Amino acid sequence: MSLSFDVQKPKDSTPTVQYDVVVMGAGPYGLSVSAHLQACGLKVATFGKPIYFWRNHMPQGMLLRSVRSATNLSDPGKKYTIKHYFAQKGLKTSDPLPIETFIDYGLWFQKNAVPNLDETYIANIERNDNHFLVTLEDGRVVESKAVVMAPGLHYYFHCPSEYEHIPTSLVSHSADLVDLSTFAGKRVAVIGSGQGALESAALLHENAATVSLICRRPIEWLTGNPANTPAWINTLLNPPAALGNGWKNLMLETFPYVWHHMSPERRYRTFDHHHGPKGARWLKPRVIGQFPIKEQVQVTKIEAVNDLARLTLSDGEILEVDHIILGTGYRTDVNRLPMLDASLRKAIQVDEGFPVLNPWFESSIPGLYFVGYSSLRSFGAFYRFVAGVGAAARRVSKAIARQAVRS
Repeated sequence: MSLSFDVQKPKDSTPTVQYDVVVMGAGPYGLSVSAHLQACGLKVATFGKPIYFWRNHMPQGMLLRSVRSATNLSDPGKKYTIKHYFAQKGLKTSDPLPIETFIDYGLWFQKNAVPNLDETYIANIERNDNHFLVTLEDGRVVESKAVVMAPGLHYYFHCPSEYEHIPTSLVSHSADLVDLSTFAGKRVAVIGSGQGALESAALLHENAATVSLICRRPIEWLTGNPANTPAWINTLLNPPAALGNGWKNLMLETFPYVWHHMSPERRYRTFDHHHGPKGARWLKPRVIGQFPIKEQVQVTKIEAVNDLARLTLSDGEILEVDHIILGTGYRTDVNRLPMLDASLRKAIQVDEGFPVLNPWFESSIPGLYFVGYSSLRSFGAFYRFVAGVGAAARRVSKAIARQAVRS
């Protein structure tokens, strides 16, 4: 459910190529940062499989919670927006956006905006004086003045410890499963109340599985504007924004760095509260009334019994199922990034597993930057979503370009 690598760095490797910056990761954040860095005239190397997490850890038939306008990857000239993708492909626009369409858009963006992507994985990153040595899995070693970390969410799977003793044949993280039709005719318990858990439960039900949804908190749904209210009033009360209608979301989008300037106390008090687990409103009819839902109920005991998983719930009910799917989200921990040398992991200042970042997304290690999910503790929930790629890419590329000029 979580990835673990033990890659040995070649002992006799020596740097063969020097770069201004290395980008680790080729998801929406890695590709967008690379596009902006290249536009600054820097020598950039980007390593990773394009849109890997989306291609290998999202269920078939999934629809994106974010609206289409909030799913743009970012290049400085804005030539490769999703609007341009639809126009070039001759496709009709759609909302919500199917995962297959977003994947194809991401691959199209990469081919056009970051055509020199190297799909080799990074085995080790270490700091040597004022630069980084980056060892690739094929043995090559490159040298760089800066490194941008844009790791995929597969490094951060959160699987509660109480499920660790259950065989993997009986329990999976929701992002481990792509083809949910394999559960047709089986009993499945889904744990969680966020979009991932809710959509997994809906897709399982629609693929002929017998589903039970268990949520330790009440399900919250993103709300739309009342149909009987004039449009101008809806716009005034709940202005449209990338993360959903509302003034708070619009403020995050308009001032994407404001969170970092809040006091730590206020930041931690409100951390992830406004954008906690919620389901898209278009998903609600596919969930409510379709299968049993246990809200404000916890699993108090889990056992493996005769090739089944037996769950004892806090309301006294006992469920026996063929499989448990954990829609329990992700939890950042830099110690789970195996490509970071042990000396680097030890030196990075962290806060509950998150790297502590300055206003330019730079960690306590000079020249080492983190974007995307890794930056939530310092910059807020806006960067949990694709909508944050442009703001992160602009800020990081400006900082690295400025440092390159000074050097």
